[in-house]
This record gives sequence, C-alpha cells and structure tokens, in this order.
Amino acid sequence: MKTLIKFLMLIIAAVVPAQTNNYSFWLKDNWFIQSSEVVKVNGEKISLPDFKFEKASDTNKADGNWYPVNLPSTVLAGLVNNKVYENIYYSDNLKMISDEKLKKSWWYRTEFEIPNQQQKKTVKLEFDGINYKANIWLNGKLIADTSIVFGAYRQFEFNISAFVKTDNMNVLAVEVFPPVAGDYTIGFVDWNPTPPDKNMGLFRGVKIKQCGDVSINCPFVESSLQIPGFKTAALKISAEIQNNNSRKISGILEGRIESILFAKNVVLEPNETKTIVFNANEFVQLNIYNPRVWWTHDLGKQELYDLVLTFKTDNYISDSQSVRFGIREVTDYFNEYGYRGYKLNGKKIVVCGGGWVDNMMLDNSYENLQTQVAYARHMNLNALRLEGFWGNSEDLYNLCDERGILLMVGWSCQWEWEAFIGKKHDDYGAVTTGKDFNLLSQSWRDQIKWLRNHPSIFVWLYGSDKFPNPTLEKDYLKTLSLFDSTRCSLASAGNKTSLAGKTGVKMTGPYDYIPPAYWYIDSLNGGAFGFNSETGPGVQLPVLESIKKFIRAEHLWPVDSVWNFHCGGLEFKNLNCFTEALNNRLGSAKGFHEYNTKAQFLNYENSRAMFEAFIVNKYKSTGVIQWMYNAAWPKIWWQLYDYYLIPNAAFYGVRKACEPVHLIYNYGNKYVSVVNNTLNQFSKLNAEIKVFNFNLAEKYSVNKTFDLWQDEVKSLLSLSEIEGLTNTYFLSLELFNEKDELISSNFYTLSASVDTPDFEKTEWFVTPTKEYADLTDLNKLTRVSINKKYSLDKTKQGTTITALIENPAPNLAFQIELKIAKKDAIDNILPVMWNDNYFSLLPGQKKTVIGLIPEIAGDVNNIDLIVSGWNIE
Repeated sequence: MKTLIKFLMLIIAAVVPAQTNNYSFWLKDNWFIQSSEVVKVNGEKISLPDFKFEKASDTNKADGNWYPVNLPSTVLAGLVNNKVYENIYYSDNLKMISDEKLKKSWWYRTEFEIPNQQQKKTVKLEFDGINYKANIWLNGKLIADTSIVFGAYRQFEFNISAFVKTDNMNVLAVEVFPPVAGDYTIGFVDWNPTPPDKNMGLFRGVKIKQCGDVSINCPFVESSLQIPGFKTAALKISAEIQNNNSRKISGILEGRIESILFAKNVVLEPNETKTIVFNANEFVQLNIYNPRVWWTHDLGKQELYDLVLTFKTDNYISDSQSVRFGIREVTDYFNEYGYRGYKLNGKKIVVCGGGWVDNMMLDNSYENLQTQVAYARHMNLNALRLEGFWGNSEDLYNLCDERGILLMVGWSCQWEWEAFIGKKHDDYGAVTTGKDFNLLSQSWRDQIKWLRNHPSIFVWLYGSDKFPNPTLEKDYLKTLSLFDSTRCSLASAGNKTSLAGKTGVKMTGPYDYIPPAYWYIDSLNGGAFGFNSETGPGVQLPVLESIKKFIRAEHLWPVDSVWNFHCGGLEFKNLNCFTEALNNRLGSAKGFHEYNTKAQFLNYENSRAMFEAFIVNKYKSTGVIQWMYNAAWPKIWWQLYDYYLIPNAAFYGVRKACEPVHLIYNYGNKYVSVVNNTLNQFSKLNAEIKVFNFNLAEKYSVNKTFDLWQDEVKSLLSLSEIEGLTNTYFLSLELFNEKDELISSNFYTLSASVDTPDFEKTEWFVTPTKEYADLTDLNKLTRVSINKKYSLDKTKQGTTITALIENPAPNLAFQIELKIAKKDAIDNILPVMWNDNYFSLLPGQKKTVIGLIPEIAGDVNNIDLIVSGWNIE
C-alpha cells in the first residue's frame, strides 16, 4: 500500500481549470452506472473490455442492469432519467425513495478511444468534481484510490500515459462513495430537502487531455485599468508550464490576444512545473490602449477578449490552451456609516441581486441556465450570489460574463452548523482539525484557479454565516494573494471582524414576511442601509399552474402538510406568518384560486418595496441580495420564479423596482422620489403624480418638471398632508421624457391604516407585525372585462409579441397578468420576457405591453394571449 500511495502521489497533479485545448475531449457520453451492492466484482475486472453487463432500457430495468447516463450526472439524476424513480418532486413522493441503496458506493463505467498522435504521447485524465470519494480504475489498473480522491470541491489530474491505449478501446471505471456525516459536501442547508443520494457522483465533467512532453496549465490574465479615463490597461499573463518528461526540455511559450503577440523562451528541468509570467513592463505590447472595458449590462457592454497560449518544442506544438477574459476593475470602499460598498471601473454601484442555487440533482442544462441568467438581466438585476461553488460546469459563469451579471461566489453555511454537516461546530463552524484545514485549503485553491478568469466574479466569499478559524483564514488569504488579487473578498456574509478586518456587510434578516414599510423604517436589522447579503420577504408563492404541477388536486386547498413539505426547514417549514399577513391585510381566502391571487399581490408589493428602498437610499445602502433568486425544486418559499421557470409576481415587482429611471414611493416618510440608475443625464423630465380614493375620485394631482443627473436620487414631494383619503387608496406615478413619451410608471395600493412592525420582538429571521394595513376593500372591486389586441413579429432574438390592453370599464382593472399559451395545450409558453406584468389600468386607460419569446421557447404558431387578474373576467 505504501508503494501504491507513493506511486499515486507521483502521477497526481494540481488542479487544472477548465480551458480550451485543441487536443482535449470530454468523456460525456456512453457512461453506465450501477450499485456496488449489485456488482460483485472489483474495479480491476470492471475496467477491462471483456467485462460483460446488461444495459438497462425502457423495457428492461432488471436490478442488475447498468443504467446509461451522460456526464455530468449524480446517481439520483441518472436513476430518474432511467425512470427508476418517477415524478419524484410531485406531492411528497421524494419521501418514498429509500436511501439505503444510495448509501453504498456506485460504479461509473465508460469506454473510449484515443487517437494515436505521435507528438502527443502524454495523456492526462482530469476530473472537475467528484462527490465525495472515489477509486479510479483504467484498463485494469488502479489509478488512484480514496486516500487521495476525496472532497467535493477538489479537482484532480492524473498522467495516464503508461496505462492508456491508443487506437484501441480504453475502459474507465470510477467507484464513487457518497458523503457521510461530517463531510464537506454540496448542501442545500434549509432551503429544500437533501437529495436521497446526497448528490453522490461525477457531478462535473471528466476530460481526456493529450499533449506533448510539455503541458500548459492554469492560464490567467490580470488587468490593471487606468481610472478614470480607461485610456490604458496593463495586462499580466501567467501560466503553469509542466515538463511531463524525465529529461530537461527547452522551448518557447507563445501568446496571442487578437493581434497582440508575445513570446518567451522556457527551460524546464526534468518533471519540473514552472510559472511563466508576461507583464506589461517587460512586454510593452501588453499595455492595451483604449481597451474595451467589461461592464454590467445596465452600465455598458460586456467586452471579452481571448488569450491563446502555445508551447513549442523542436518546432512542433506540445500544447495549446485558450481562455476568455474581460478587462475591468472591481474595488470596494466603506461608506460613512461603516458599511462596505463596491465600485465597478471606478463607479459606485448598488448591488441588486438574488441568491442562486442549482437544481437539487445538479442537472441544470445549458438551456436552463440561459433562461435563468436572461431572467436576471430582464429583472434589471446586476448580480447573483452563489452560496456554494455552484455549477456542474463553467456554463453559468460564462453566461454571466456574456450577459453582464456580477457574481459573489464562495462557501456555504452548510459546513458551519452541526444540523447541516453532521459534526459539532464551534464559533468558526465545523472545520476544526488540521486535516480539515488542509482539505478546505486545497478545495479553495482549486475553485479559485478554476474560475478566476471570469470578469463577472467580483467577490470571493470564504465564509458565510460565520468566518473561518484564523489558521484556515490565513491559508485562504495566502491562496488569494498567490493566485488571484484581481477582485475583492469577504470572510463572512455577516457583519464580522476577522484577520482581514471588518466585513462591513450584514445578514440580519428578515427571511419571513414583513410589510413593505419595514424596508424603509427599520434602522437596526435588515432595512435599507448597508449591504444586506441575504434577505427577503419569505414565502413567494408560485403561480396556479406551477402549484398544480407538484401538489395533488385533493391537497390544493386548504393549505396542508403537502404544502409544508415544499416549504423550507427550521423556522421556514410552513406558511403561517405569510397567511396571517394575507388574512389581515387582504382578507381570508375562501379557496385556492383566491389565496394564490392574493399571494401574488403580496409577492409583488413586498419585493418591489425591498429593492426600491435600497435603491432610493443609495449609497447609504450599498447592496441587497434577495433570498432566494431561484428554486432547486418545486417549492413555496424564496423565489422570483419557480423550478419550472415560470415567473411569479415578485419577478415583475423586482423588474419594476430596478428600472433604469424610475419613480418611487417611500412607505416610511411618504415621499415620492425619482432615481437614475444609469450613466446618462436627462433634461426636462416630467413626473405626473396622482392619488385616487378607492372609488377612483382624484384626491391629488401634480406635475413636476426637472433635470436628472447620472446616478442621481431626487426627492420630489411629500404626500403626507393629503386629507380625506379612504381606507384603501391608490397612487399613480408616471414619468415622461422631454418628448412627452412615457418612460416609467408605477402604481401603489395604500392604506390609511399603516403596517406597524413590532421591532421589540425581532428575531434573527423575522420582525413580527404589530398592526396590519387594511386593504380588504380590494375584495369589493367590480369585475372588469378587458379588451386585447396583439401581433407577432420575428426578430433576431426570437418572436416579439406586442399587446394592446385596454380597460373600457368605469372601474379599476387590478393586477392584470399576461400569459401566452398554445390554443390546444394546457401549459404556458416559456420563457416570455414581458416589459411589464401584474399591472393595473384606470378606467379608459390603455397600455402597450411588449414580450420577447426567445427561440428556446419553441414553436409559437397557434398561440393565444391570456389575460387574467384580481378582478378580470
């Protein structure tokens, strides 16, 4: 065993981040999985070509058959795709899956061929992510065992040149062991149930790399941007150059960025790995004049460059690697209140984002990610927070680079609490031993080197609820100093002080229902000041169509244990607080449809209020992350759209709140303000502000004309002195440009009896409500028939639907929802990017609404526009 381990240590190498190589290919197809409990032979036999096994099919699912899968795939995802388990998210079916067979190790087996390239004699096997331990066999030989291959966030490379066959069949067999209590694995905390297999498997890609005697690893581009002006950017380029041979080798490392060329002679001792650096002082061509700068989508273009590195020996290419990067600069600062804020390319920004999570089975497709990132941009968000190094590939990070979405990336609190990791924790979490420190330090290094070229990543988070043990923090900080100093870092998502100093951010809740006014009037906890790294209004109910997909008809009403099963954990296991607010503010619902309609009202007004409060208070407030952004499975809590990618009303409340130029009502001081979130200036804007009693009698009307500077917040007037208001009344805000074109509108439903939070009873997850606003008059709204016209036009992006919605009635048309469906189908067409939804129309008012149906939505023939709402016939 000692000889084996010594040998393994020779062939294992450092992390190799995913990058383009002309001589690499992914082992994606032709994999099969089966439990070690069923397979009674060892890896030596399984990894030979003559190993015989039956393949499972739709008509043959005998227990001993091997199930076909494509990588990446967890074991559970593979079994679901093979219909061993069906409809696992429906009702409480997930409970019915026995985890006994999933506590055993599982085999992954594939066969592949390698082309015989005379000058590419070195062959490497790379694993981007294995959860949690593995024995790896190739052609009957043990390549590495669990003494080396463990840790969900480690990445591994093995030189398999001595074992691989060229122009012949190779067999790779990987025995994967699931995580057990105390392991630092992938986790979902209290957001949703733990998958029965605990995400065991090859959850990221497996790659074969061919090269010559010298290979290129971990290319990295650092840029130093001149601010202000952006006239120059100095680049520093580095890469790890590895001699895979036992003889001394010399060669030349060449680089190219578009038309810019540079090169350096390199000499490598036997088996040496050397970091080669090109900097702008030595290579003046790496001073880029008038560089194309990367911005978030709301501030500019997402400019990207490609670097190609090639190593040549004896006039042939030994290896070539390419990476994409962006030129941008991220810095942080502390405001006058002691809270941290961020700057992009020298400009202060308010970070407006959501908390991301992968699908429960880690099976997000590229198309799924495309839609989810497009949603962030459509909601006018500029950031996402990844509590965990999410992603079964780099697709999410690439899409955020391309779409201009910032990313906060780092560890989850999964490892900080005994309830989640399954081992005792201390003040720093459950990482307590030298062995643990070593594993987490290696994992941190691997993830940093894998992802560091992505311009979208602006913060590394090496803690979550807590901050690391000082010994571990030193290692984390050393890794950042050595491998990535191009972005900011945080020791915790909470307001902590560590070796790195004060974090200057907060995670003081709330996570459950609070009224809209809370965000404006709270001055101690989650209100609109500082940087709130995770917060939100709690329950964000999916729309009717989605709920019917995962709750049985007999359980749709009243709310029962099946609903609760799709809630969160701990304090978030039911809808009690939310339903209490709904009943008190809007009146008790008499059925499922009414409950959902009223829930969408709460979704919209509360999500809008949260983001508006942080935006209107910039830069006293520097950022807010809605907890959560998306859904790992069909759920009730914390989501702007659901697992099926169907937006709820909160989605459009957020889009409204984060509009580029926008009128806002402050629930706290009753002021109306205008915000400019762009780098543009506006002249002669006109705000039309009207207040209506419940019977739509106009109680107040004023027009304000003004100029607006870039990034400005301007208070326009107070509405606190209006007398004679009914218990429920309405506020209409419309903003016109100097051509009298409507550029923004906002509509609020308000009450003369205000919501009153009970701050003295605040807990870590919620501030109770002492008195509720009374909006029950909304139940008296007269039913209204809406006129609709629409047309479809093909564009480069997909199909555009232009809908004219008219309210011909003398009554308010309230909370109008637009959907598109096939005339002969039940399900809605998705995705559709409406420029407005869940809006209201005054009597006689018309509104043109535009929706984009991307190509990914499929066939748009024979469709219909469906109009519904609170009081819509």
